[in-house]
Amino acid sequence: MHTKEEKMQAFGRLLDVLDELREKCPWDHKQTNESLRPNTIEETFELCDALLRHDTHNICKELGDVLLHVCFYAKIGSEEGAFDIADVCNRLCDKLIFRHPHVYGEAVAKNAEDVVKTWEQVKLMEKDGNKTVLSGVPQSLPSLIKAYRIQDKARNVGFDWDKKEDVWDKVREELAELEAELSKEDNQEARTAEFGDFIFSLINAARLYHINPDNALEHTNQKFIRRFNYVEAKAKEKGLNLQDMTLAQMDALWNEAKGLESR
Repeated sequence: MHTKEEKMQAFGRLLDVLDELREKCPWDHKQTNESLRPNTIEETFELCDALLRHDTHNICKELGDVLLHVCFYAKIGSEEGAFDIADVCNRLCDKLIFRHPHVYGEAVAKNAEDVVKTWEQVKLMEKDGNKTVLSGVPQSLPSLIKAYRIQDKARNVGFDWDKKEDVWDKVREELAELEAELSKEDNQEARTAEFGDFIFSLINAARLYHINPDNALEHTNQKFIRRFNYVEAKAKEKGLNLQDMTLAQMDALWNEAKGLESR
């Protein structure tokens, strides 16, 4: 691994390269916060994909792409006279120090759970921090992740089940209400509301059992893709078209795919 001096030199090199690109490259020169935003979202998801695959080569690569965007926004901020990368780093350091009184102050944290609770309480005390418990949850988060974060923040101030097993009564209650609504005449708004309540209760259960629902769902997505691709490939080998196959034929190939994964 590199020394701290080598790391600082590498970061300085990145800033130098970005400065030159901003000045001499037509594409880099015309970028704005608004034009970069969609790219930033894409780069973040590419990093998430690499993280899910435990692909260290691409994790390193995608981290670089995300870091480029952080530096680019700071460069634009500097050009506008608002802030620069030093301000970004210093504000981050100040925030981390303020939010870790058990390290930089006299507070005591016995475990990670204590750290999280302290973190949320301290955030409410910050000058420009969150004004309410849930205001720190970005509105633009994907709904599944947002639900998890909402519940987690509520938990940090004590709004949670006494026993995690109790959540299953709520899941069953919400499922019953959803089934009842689906049995009635078509009221799409009511059905959508009940389906949302049911999903929210499942996410709550996942949180209580220390399962990240977004990761869990993505693993299932990938599993379905692998198995369905197998079905499609095997169908082509047999000279069959999926649209012309019976469900029983597709199920047989699906079970083959499952069997191969369990070996």
